[in-house]
Amino acid sequence: MPESVRNVMEKQEGHVIDNGSYVRIEPDEMTAWLYLNPPNHGGKFTKQNVLDFLQKNGVTRGYHVSNISAMVKKEVYEREIKVAVGKTAVEGKDGYYEYKFAPVFRKVPEVREDGSVDYASMNELQNIRKGEVVAIYHHAVQGETGYTVKGKETKTKPAREMPPLRGKGITNVDHPDVYVAQQEGKIELRDNKIDIKSVHEIMGDVDLIIGRIEFFGDVVINGNVSAGVVIRAGRNIVIKGTVEAVNMYAGGDIVLERGIQGAKKAKLTAKGSVFADFIEHTEVTAKGSVSANSILNSKVYAEEKVIASGKKGIILGGHVQGLQGIEARILGNIVETKTTVHAGYDKETYAQYIGIAEREEEAQEELSKTVDSMADILRRKRLAAVTMDEAEENKLDELNKRKEECFQKLDNIRQEKEVLAATIEKGKGAKVITEGEVFRGVTVGVEDGQLFVEENTSFMQYEYLNGMVEGSVRVL
Repeated sequence: MPESVRNVMEKQEGHVIDNGSYVRIEPDEMTAWLYLNPPNHGGKFTKQNVLDFLQKNGVTRGYHVSNISAMVKKEVYEREIKVAVGKTAVEGKDGYYEYKFAPVFRKVPEVREDGSVDYASMNELQNIRKGEVVAIYHHAVQGETGYTVKGKETKTKPAREMPPLRGKGITNVDHPDVYVAQQEGKIELRDNKIDIKSVHEIMGDVDLIIGRIEFFGDVVINGNVSAGVVIRAGRNIVIKGTVEAVNMYAGGDIVLERGIQGAKKAKLTAKGSVFADFIEHTEVTAKGSVSANSILNSKVYAEEKVIASGKKGIILGGHVQGLQGIEARILGNIVETKTTVHAGYDKETYAQYIGIAEREEEAQEELSKTVDSMADILRRKRLAAVTMDEAEENKLDELNKRKEECFQKLDNIRQEKEVLAATIEKGKGAKVITEGEVFRGVTVGVEDGQLFVEENTSFMQYEYLNGMVEGSVRVL
């Protein structure tokens, strides 16, 4: 073998011996090759000779026994032969549930070919019958440890089992890994819990004669809802007719297939999202998104996005804020109706965050002074080696009570601070995006900046850059 080749082999984990034989280990240590020259004094190598030589050169595991035996038996010299192969680690697989129903509701309404939006598609209930299989649990499969030809092991993370499935209306008494429905009803997976609950459905209209509807599950109204009605649902509210000035609260989504004319009195609150054909003169608050064909003269706040899509896709009048952004076809109108849209957190939220940070510092200082006063009383008692008089005892009790109040105050402040910090973080990078016109008279806010639109424009994207709101034409 040329000297230059031998030098390279030495640098690549090879160790040349006297007769020129060598072992070459790949850089990843997963493969080893053996180059044998004929023995210097005749005779034959034995399998043990080869194994000893491999171990001497650092190859301790993964021997390719058949290749080694063949090299010895057939006297294979002066060529590299693969003599050891490492084993690639195989990751395990965590336990998982195979659900026999769709565990995620469709959250985007269907847009028809004519541009209208099919909000009825949001109300596709998943029904299940008693005795039907709900879910099957598949246990975790542990991984396999890998190793290199040098014997270095590559361990895998232990595969984890999942806890038993929780929820209402299901059982696994017949087989611990098979869950079946105990009742008929609507099935839903929420927060890793399965619930089978009934739906409160009203076939006609709802007016002040009914007045108030409260239900722990879903409320479905197939008719219209008159002004003055109050509806509270633990889960979703679906109304297929028109809605007037009502108050609605949903633990899930609110779906208004024909929209709402709120007369400046209606209020919708949803822990999920709000979907409506149109929203007029209504106050809307949603933990999720707010989607509508048109949003007119309303006050809207969504912790996710506000989306005006469909045939109109307009936001006109009022104040509309989407913490994660706003998307619309049209903002404002030709007569310059005052319209404000805001993406991300606002100035008030940021000011609250700064203020609460100051309150936290003041509360911490008050706590420190209280603790110092308590320590001073106890130190004087210890130095004097006498029992405290009643006045000092009362003072110490008062300070101890104040200390507990300070701890509680600090805890409340920090919880409030965490909520505000999460809101600010969630709103960072939000944008206002339009697919059509933006009219003069619109105020666009992004994070703590604002921009008044001076001239009519279109196809815009507004974002917060370099401490101000900047608009740019979108490239379609």
